[in-house]
Amino acid sequence: MVQDIKVLIVDDSAVVRKVFSAQLSGQKGIVVIGTAPDPYVARELIVKLKPDVITLDIEMPRMDGILFLKKLMKYYPLPVIIVSSLTAHNSKLALEALSIGALEVIVKPNAAYSVGDMGVQLAEKIRAVYGAKIPKPSTNSRRNKILTRTASKALAETTHKVIAVGASTGGVEAIKKVLTQMPQNAPGIVLVQHMPAQFTSSFAQRLNALCQMHVKEAENGDSVLAGQVLIAPGNFHMLLKRSGAGYYVEVKTGPLVHYQRPAVDVLFKTVAKYAGANALGIILTGMGKDGAAGLLDMKKAGAVTIAQDENSCVVFGMPKEAIKMNAVDYIQDIHTIAHKAISIIDRL
Repeated sequence: MVQDIKVLIVDDSAVVRKVFSAQLSGQKGIVVIGTAPDPYVARELIVKLKPDVITLDIEMPRMDGILFLKKLMKYYPLPVIIVSSLTAHNSKLALEALSIGALEVIVKPNAAYSVGDMGVQLAEKIRAVYGAKIPKPSTNSRRNKILTRTASKALAETTHKVIAVGASTGGVEAIKKVLTQMPQNAPGIVLVQHMPAQFTSSFAQRLNALCQMHVKEAENGDSVLAGQVLIAPGNFHMLLKRSGAGYYVEVKTGPLVHYQRPAVDVLFKTVAKYAGANALGIILTGMGKDGAAGLLDMKKAGAVTIAQDENSCVVFGMPKEAIKMNAVDYIQDIHTIAHKAISIIDRL
């Protein structure tokens, strides 16, 4: 018999705790075993009730969610979903939480009474992180070091090569590991990470401070340039287009694909169409099958494809589906993907 996923809700709002409890109680396979108004109460309930998944607010009394998460990951690591209000300040804190060890972020509406329609989305996230591998917090003191960029004559105004990357659950840290190993003059990268709107802007800014390549949230019409990474903005699909010898991106709304917007498949399929054998595709950790069909299209169009291996994935869903579809040329540990990608694309 399959056991229910035991969830603990940690939020200082009594309304949010009540509504989330009611919403999740109606979801098959999920049971809310307790709620806590602050981290001190949560600590006692964790020891007593042993939840499988925790939803965690960031701004709470007595102890903020970031400090609590650091302590939790050190002494009692569990799958954690950050539930945060959508503000620029909170988006940066949520990204810090993801770097500490949280696995997903969900946006809390500004009005507490409007959280009722989040039940299905939150349940999906809970199922995604249940049983996931908890990444160890980075102890590398260079993690937040801003790498010095030097002028490079190798940077081109346009590029004939494109690297397309897709990720979901666990992808924030996986993407960081890949991009920080990319050289300054690497081919242009177009990237989709399943993430709510506004969080992608902070995500891009954080990566830009860590990477030798320039990283930005994509805007409609942006050219794909060597030395630059374009990240699809939350709640918008990103498509690759061709103009003469170069490429640019189209950022647009549209229906959800695999329950996602942006969707990896949308990007990969257009990369297959417009870049073909001049592209390289990378699919990273994540739940579901978004990106698998698109990666297969890329491979059929002549692109070389790479999937993250099971051992280094937080959730071996998207790469597994791509491998099952025979869409993958190489299976690599997360720490070797960047080197492999550059060695391949240099030969294209």
